[in-house]
Amino acid sequence: MDGFVLRNGENSLGIAAGQLQTDAMPPSPTARFSGRKLRMLLCCAGAPFLIMLDTNIVAVSLPSIARDLHGGFTDVEWVVSAYILPFAALLMPAGALADRLGRRRMLLIGLSIFTFASFLCGAAPNLATLNGARALQAVGAALQLTSSLAVVAHGFEPHERDRVYAIWGTVMGMAPPLGPILGGLVTSYLGWRWAFYINLPLGAGLIVLALTSVAESRDPKASGLDYPGIILFGAGLFSVVWALIDANSIGWESAPTIIRLAVGTVLLVAFVFAERKHPRPMIDLSIFRDPTVTGAAVAMLGYATAAQVMMTILPLYLQDAFVLSPAIAGLAMIPFALPLLIGPSVGGRLATRMSSRAILSFGLGLVALGNAIAAAAVLSDLAYWTAAIGMFITGSGAGLLNSETAKAQVSSVPPERAGMASGLASTTRFIGIVAGVAGLGAVLAGVAEANLRRLGRSLVLDQRIDWHDLSLRIVGGDASGALSALSDPIRIALQGAVHASVAAGFGAALSVAAVVAVFASLASWRLIRAAGTRSS
Repeated sequence: MDGFVLRNGENSLGIAAGQLQTDAMPPSPTARFSGRKLRMLLCCAGAPFLIMLDTNIVAVSLPSIARDLHGGFTDVEWVVSAYILPFAALLMPAGALADRLGRRRMLLIGLSIFTFASFLCGAAPNLATLNGARALQAVGAALQLTSSLAVVAHGFEPHERDRVYAIWGTVMGMAPPLGPILGGLVTSYLGWRWAFYINLPLGAGLIVLALTSVAESRDPKASGLDYPGIILFGAGLFSVVWALIDANSIGWESAPTIIRLAVGTVLLVAFVFAERKHPRPMIDLSIFRDPTVTGAAVAMLGYATAAQVMMTILPLYLQDAFVLSPAIAGLAMIPFALPLLIGPSVGGRLATRMSSRAILSFGLGLVALGNAIAAAAVLSDLAYWTAAIGMFITGSGAGLLNSETAKAQVSSVPPERAGMASGLASTTRFIGIVAGVAGLGAVLAGVAEANLRRLGRSLVLDQRIDWHDLSLRIVGGDASGALSALSDPIRIALQGAVHASVAAGFGAALSVAAVVAVFASLASWRLIRAAGTRSS
């Protein structure tokens, strides 16, 4: 599905023309891969598949982790963010390392770190150790993801890449349907620790494939790493997300929250200035002069924030609102996850008749509609099947966007900087996920707590209840543990208020996600040029 290239003088790929054009050599529909190329394709598709599978399995396991390790909603957010935050911060440096030190080498190192860290996650005795292991896991994930995309860009001929990206997107799309089901079964029958141990044989298999199929490649023009960019970007992103996540616990108007937001903003502004002056920047900011590149980035951010974050939010909702076991909650995720499996192939067919602008805007429109329907179902306390309709529509939009957004961004950079291109696309995606986890999580926690206070105070005269802590534990998936500490009369009196508060919180989060998708859809349509974006 690599149907876009950009021309710049004599370069086969560039940014000066300011618009996307189609490859002159469309792939043969009968093209097949075998031998070393097949193993290389399985490895390069399997690396992101392993990352996505881990993310979706862990999402279903979060309530069990919270109950077993005695955590609240903020702790649950950190189990996700301790992984996503360093992942997003390291994707661009990882891409630069792959260009300079070798894509095969970085792929093997990344797979090895990820597999070892998965063992540490499964063996973690407490939340602090788990989060530390998750951060190490993120280092390996960043290295293996950017390296695998760079290997695809260099290991296959231009006329093969349409088929390669279609297969890549389909394999990645298999993880969301499998993840919730597998995660639910593993968590229910083996325990949440096996949500991490399952990565061990998969990681070992991918290491063998990489050793036997991937040839080494580098950027011959690669120079020293952009250390100022790496430090400023990583520190700035960390400070902002730290503020957003902890604000749910310590308050949005607290001094630590304001200081972290201010420091993060200053560091990110300094990063922009540093990149403009660096001779070989981590991110070539000049590419964003092309409105099509900017529009593709906006589409990716909207997709990640409004759709991909649902893989974290929806399992919590299903287990909180419907009191489902992890296994049943995993099965209940199928209406959302199944379209992600078939979406890339449908998107590939649509790309022969529709521009990229149309596909991206249409997909985001579907995400907005699905989230709005799910929000209405949650707020109206309707049956599961009503929310499932919205989940299916959101999943359908996400399926169309999954490979289309990556394709548009990766194709905007010269092939010799394939590491930067894959790092940029992946960084944009996971910045959106981080923003979604933090932002939508703040909406969810804030609205749920406000409703619990309002409803609970009219039902319970005992004002010694810590409504803030109670609310965070409830939306984090440990409602039974939070309520068990209360006396029987208070617990019985609050049951209805708890259900209504959870519904209000999740409904508000889904509503905000719908609004984000609408704005991203309109911005993508406005920015991306229709001319020259049709794949054929």
